[in-house]
Amino acid sequence: MLDKGIELLVILLAFTVIIPVFALTDLERASIENPKLVNAFGDPVGHNVNVDQQIQISADITNNQEESQKFNYLVQVKNSNDFVVKVTWFSGELDPHQKWNTSVFWVPQEAGEYIAEIFVWEGFPINHNALAEYTELQISVS
Repeated sequence: MLDKGIELLVILLAFTVIIPVFALTDLERASIENPKLVNAFGDPVGHNVNVDQQIQISADITNNQEESQKFNYLVQVKNSNDFVVKVTWFSGELDPHQKWNTSVFWVPQEAGEYIAEIFVWEGFPINHNALAEYTELQISVS
């Protein structure tokens, strides 16, 4: 009888799956990767663009959660004086673990050096909790 109990225990242990349990921090709920400038067709244009050239500020965003997540892809462009020259955003919803490339457009009006700050927030302008660490993209306009 003891042998049958040990056999049953071995069988149960063999079919038991151990799933690690961990919690994501607020800034790990999503991720931002591969920030770049692209044209209207999604082709990369590098970091040097021209005045009056329409560009897309693009990045891959991923929902790292086991549940759907509403989000706002927010881009803030600053000039070399740290003055904000453009703020724009796109709202959507990501399925669990979905990765999506999204972008917003910008047409630079003046030559100079710029920084695009890319954010993924839960809401905007209300409930603007960050879902990921923000990232930056350098832009030279001539």
